[in-house]
Amino acid sequence: MPRLFPKWSDTLFRLALVGGVLTAAAMVVGPMIYMRTPYNENRNFPVDQPVQFDHRHHVRDDGIDCRYCHDGVERSPYAGVPSTEVCMGCHNQVWPKSVMLEPVRRSYFSGEPLEWNRVHRVPDFVYFNHSVHIKVGVGCVTCHGRVDQMALDFQVAPLTMGWCLGCHRDPASRLRPPDQVTSMTWKPTPAWRAQAKKVAAGLDRKLLTSCTACHR
Repeated sequence: MPRLFPKWSDTLFRLALVGGVLTAAAMVVGPMIYMRTPYNENRNFPVDQPVQFDHRHHVRDDGIDCRYCHDGVERSPYAGVPSTEVCMGCHNQVWPKSVMLEPVRRSYFSGEPLEWNRVHRVPDFVYFNHSVHIKVGVGCVTCHGRVDQMALDFQVAPLTMGWCLGCHRDPASRLRPPDQVTSMTWKPTPAWRAQAKKVAAGLDRKLLTSCTACHR
């Protein structure tokens, strides 16, 4: 009986079958991989600001505490961004005529606030309270990274649910003394590691890992 299809059609069918399987697998695995990439999580991409604000100069060189500019971090869910008056509190004497500070001066005299571009953002359905974390001893560097080494601020932590739960399930390794929460270079000592475990033991682990802790 003569062949209905040429011999090469068998090879073509096998290639099409393998290609279909690989395509189906890629459609499932591809989005899962992409969701974990810095591109989707918006990590490691410097964010431009209306003023050329250099954290390295302010934090590392001048030793300005995070709370001086982000003054809501200890008493509010929101850390806050510095008002123009805060900036001018220093810069009416330091570099008062600098070209880079023209947007600050214009904002100060016009009364129009500076519109800072947000760097770290969680979805609207996620509740995050800065003051709660600061009070128990979670350092700024834990979530925001070494801002003292950043010319332009950028997100370093993935801020995913899995990343947050990892901290909530093992808070001891992320805690530090209250007077060191803003330090960029603090390292835990053996004595503090033991103390941190005691502090973590006093936290309600069930509450920390419940859905309502973040989704309210």
